[in-house]
Amino acid sequence: MTATPTTATPTVLTEALRREGVTDARTDALTIGMYATDAGIYRVPPRAVVFPRHTDEIAATLSVARELGVPVTTRGAGTSCAGNAVGPGIVIDTARHLGRVLDVDRDSATALVEAGTVHATLQARAREIGLRFGPDPSSHSRCTVGGMIGNNACGNRALGYGRTSDNIVGMELLTAAGATLSATTGVAGGPPSLTGDDALVARLTQLADDHLGTIRTQFGRFGRQVSGYALEHLAPERGRDIGRMLVGSEGTLAVVTQARVRLVTDPAATCLAVLGFPDIYAAGDVAHQLKGLGAVAAEGIDSRIVDIVRRRRGPQAVPDLPRGAAWMLVEVPGEDPAAAQAAAERVCHEIPHTDSLVVTDPGHARSLWKIREDGAGLSSRSPRDRPAHAGWEDAAVPPERLGDYLRDFDALLDAHDVQGLPYGHFGDGCLHIRLDVDLDAPDATDRYRRLVEEAADLVASYGGSLSGEHGDGRARSALLPRMYDAETMALFGAVKHAFDPTNLLNPGVLVDAAPVEADIRIPAAHKVTVPLAFGYAGDDGDFSQAVHRCTGVGKCRAAGTSSTVMCPSYLATGEEKDSTRGRARALQEMLNGTTITDGWRSPEVHDALDLCLSCKGCASDCPTGIDMATYKSETLHQTYKGRIRPRSHYSLGRLPQLARVASKLPRVANALTSLPGLKRVTLPAAGVDPRRSIPTFARQTFRSWAADEGLVASAAQAAATDHPVALFVDSFTDHFSPQVGRATVAVLREAGCAPFVPAEALCCGLTFISTGQLDAAKKTLTEAAHVLAPVVAAGIPVVGMEPSCTAALRHDLPALVDSGAARQVAGGVRTVAEVLTSAIDEGRWVAPDLTGTEIVAQPHCHHHAVMSWSADEALLARTGATVTRLGGCCGLAGNFGVELGHYEVSVKVAEQQLLPAIEAAGRETVVLADGFSCQTQIADLSERTGVHLVELLAGR
Repeated sequence: MTATPTTATPTVLTEALRREGVTDARTDALTIGMYATDAGIYRVPPRAVVFPRHTDEIAATLSVARELGVPVTTRGAGTSCAGNAVGPGIVIDTARHLGRVLDVDRDSATALVEAGTVHATLQARAREIGLRFGPDPSSHSRCTVGGMIGNNACGNRALGYGRTSDNIVGMELLTAAGATLSATTGVAGGPPSLTGDDALVARLTQLADDHLGTIRTQFGRFGRQVSGYALEHLAPERGRDIGRMLVGSEGTLAVVTQARVRLVTDPAATCLAVLGFPDIYAAGDVAHQLKGLGAVAAEGIDSRIVDIVRRRRGPQAVPDLPRGAAWMLVEVPGEDPAAAQAAAERVCHEIPHTDSLVVTDPGHARSLWKIREDGAGLSSRSPRDRPAHAGWEDAAVPPERLGDYLRDFDALLDAHDVQGLPYGHFGDGCLHIRLDVDLDAPDATDRYRRLVEEAADLVASYGGSLSGEHGDGRARSALLPRMYDAETMALFGAVKHAFDPTNLLNPGVLVDAAPVEADIRIPAAHKVTVPLAFGYAGDDGDFSQAVHRCTGVGKCRAAGTSSTVMCPSYLATGEEKDSTRGRARALQEMLNGTTITDGWRSPEVHDALDLCLSCKGCASDCPTGIDMATYKSETLHQTYKGRIRPRSHYSLGRLPQLARVASKLPRVANALTSLPGLKRVTLPAAGVDPRRSIPTFARQTFRSWAADEGLVASAAQAAATDHPVALFVDSFTDHFSPQVGRATVAVLREAGCAPFVPAEALCCGLTFISTGQLDAAKKTLTEAAHVLAPVVAAGIPVVGMEPSCTAALRHDLPALVDSGAARQVAGGVRTVAEVLTSAIDEGRWVAPDLTGTEIVAQPHCHHHAVMSWSADEALLARTGATVTRLGGCCGLAGNFGVELGHYEVSVKVAEQQLLPAIEAAGRETVVLADGFSCQTQIADLSERTGVHLVELLAGR
C-alpha cells in the first residue's frame, strides 16, 4: 500500500490550501525544520504545516491532500517518543488553535474537547466541578487529548483509571476520503456505534468475523498491549466497538477533531507508600501484587535515575527515600487521610521489601513524583553520561513476568554494551528506558537495528507488547512481525485499507512500515569545526551534542508554575519557534544544513532566537539540560565576530563601560535618557524602545561611598578580620542602586561579618555575554578571576548583590575561562542569603521577626536557574513572613525588554504571573525583587516598587 506519488511544490501546496480556506499554512524553512521531529529520534521534514482554526480547515486540508496525493500526519504537542507525529507531507498541528474545552457536564460526568486541548487545561476545567480525567501521562502539562487518543496514553495512575481507550465516550473523526464519522464507545453504558459510513462498518464487521480466532488469541492479552491496532474491540463479545478500536491507531485510520471523555471523581484522600528494594528486579517480581491491594499507581525507579537527579540538581532535589537501590512509589486511595494512610501501611506490610516509608506530606510526595514525571528528560543521559535516545522506549510484559523480563533485558543491554536509566509503570508491567547507543558511529544504524530486533524478540517471548503506551510509530512498526504472525499483519493491512485506501494518513507507521533505522535524526547533524567560545564541558566540548540534548519532551511548552521559569516567550506568543524546543530544533537544523542552510548567520536561526530572553530558565527547568541562553550567546558571537553588530550591542552590551563614563556627569546622562524630547531621539538611536524608562544614574556610586567608609581593602587586609566577606560590586548596584549595596553592608555587619570591597573595579561581563561579545566577556572575566582568586584562596566568600551578575560568576566564568582560578572563584561565590544562613547556623545572627508581613516574591530568573532560590526561601521562612513565590520571568530580562522590537512580548511575559500578583496584592504587601531588571519592570508597568532582600532585612 503506497500513497499516490505527488510532485506538488510548496508553492502549489500552499496556494491550494488557501483556495480551500486554510488560513494558516506554512512552508518556510524554520517551520519545516521544527516540525521535522517530535520527541523521538526520527527526522522527516514535511512539505507544509497547517494550523487549523476550526474543523472545516482540517476537512479542507484533507481535501487538498486527496487532490494532490500528499500524505497527512496529525500532531498535538509533538511529545510522541516513537516518531508517531512526523511525516513527509502535511503536518496538521491541532494544538495551536483547537484547544478549547467545549463543555463540561456534571450530570453525565463527561467533557467535550477539541483534539488540541492540553490535558492540564481539561483537568483544570474538570476540577472546577470536583472531577478529573483519569489518564495522566507524565507530559500532562503539555500533551493534548488528541495525541493521547492517537497512542492510547495511560500514565502513572492507569492501575486506577485505565487507559485513554477506557475513558473515551465518543469521537468526531474525518477520514482521508472525506467522510465525517461519529463514534460512540461502550464506556458510558450504551451500545457502541459508528455512523457516517455504513460500508466501512460492514467491511470491518466482515473482517472481524473472518478472523475471529486470530483476534481472540492475539489481542487483549494484558492491559498494556497497545502495539498494532486494538482489534479485540471488533469481536462480537466486545460489542464490535469500532470507537475503542480507533484509539491507539496513531492517526493512520482517521483524524480526530473532537472527543467526549469520561470524567471521574478523585478519591477523598490518597497516601504514598515508598518501598525500597535491593535491585530493580526485586521490585519487578512483586509489582503485580499491588493492584490487589487497591493501588492506583505503582511506579518503579532505581538508583541510576536518582543519582542523575542528585548530580544535575544537587542532593536537595532528592527527598528522603527508604534504604535500597530501587524503589516503587505506590499511591493508594482512602475515604479520608487516615484510611489512605492505613492502606499505605497495609501495602508496606503485605509486599516483601527491604525498607519502606509512608509519605503523608504532600510536598514530599510531589518531590518524589517530580523525579518520576521528569523521567523522559532525565534519562536522556545514561549512567556513563552519554546521550541516550528514545526508540526502544516503552515495552510492556504481563506484570507477573516483569522481574524476569528486567533481568533478561539488562543482560541483553550488557551484551550490546548499552546502558540506560530504567523506570516505569511497574504495576502494569511497562518499562521506560532510553539507550545510549552511539548513533555517531560508522555502523550505528546497523547496530541499532540489531539491538531493537533482539529486544523485540525478547518481549515477544514473554508474551509482551513492543509498546506499552507510546504507540509503535516509526520506532517499532517495522518490528511488529516479531510480535504478530503473518495473518495478523495482513489483517492490519486490511483494516488500514478499509479506512484509508490511498494510504494518505501517517504512512510508514503500523502498516507498510519504514525500517526502524531509516531517517534517524542525530547522524544527520554535522559537528561544529570552528573554535567555540564556551566549553560545553558536559557535552565533551561538542556544540552539536549540546543542542541535541533536546529530545523534544516539550516541558518548555507547559504553563508556568510557582517553581518554574521556562519558557516565558512561548507562553506569551504560543509559537513553537519561541519555545526552548523550537529554538533547539532550529539549531539542530542549522547543523544538519538541509532546511536551514546559512549556518550561524541563517535568518531562521536568528528568528527563533530573537525572543529568547536569555533567562536561563531552561538550564534548570529543562529535564534534558538545555541551556538556550548559552547557545544564543554562542550564536551571536559566531555570527557577528569581526562584523558590524546591532545598535543595542554597542549601547546595552557595553553598559558597564558607558555607565562609568556617565557617572562622571550623572545629571547630563539622566537628561539625555529621561527628558521626553531627547528620549525620543537618543533611545531609538541606541536600539532602545522609547517607551522604556531608563534608570537614573546615582549622584554617588556605591564604590565611592565604600571608599569614604573605608571599606576598600585587599584580601590580605580582610583576612585579618573576623568573618570577612568580599562584595562583588556590579555595575547595576554601583551606578543605579547604591542603596542596595549600603543595605548589604548593614545586614552583613549585623550578622557578624566584615564586608569589604576589593580595590579593583571588576565586571562579570554579563552584558557582553547576553549580546554575544564573548571575546570581550572572556577578557573581562579573566581579569575578575585573577583578582578574586586570592580572595577565595584565603577562604573568603565573594558575595554578589545582583543575582544576574552573581550567576555569571558561578556559571559563565568557568564555562568561558578554562583555568583553575576561574573554577576556584566560581566555587567561592555566594548569595547574601547563603551567607546569612551560615551566620544563623553558627549562632552569629537571628533573622528579624517579620510576622504579619505579606510578601510577593519575584525571584530573578538567573537566581532560580543557577543558584536556586531555596536559601532565600528558607531564610524568609525563618522571619515568619507570609511569602507567595512567583514563577516565570518578569519579562525585562536584562537587555531583552529594553531593545526595540521586544516591548510587547516583554509586557505579555509580565502579564503571565508578575503583574496579576502585584494587582491582587494589598498596598502593604512587600514586592520582593532582588534583580535590577525585575525592579525596573515593576516600576515601568505598575505603581509599585520592588524591594531587595537586604533592604527588607535592614528595615529600609
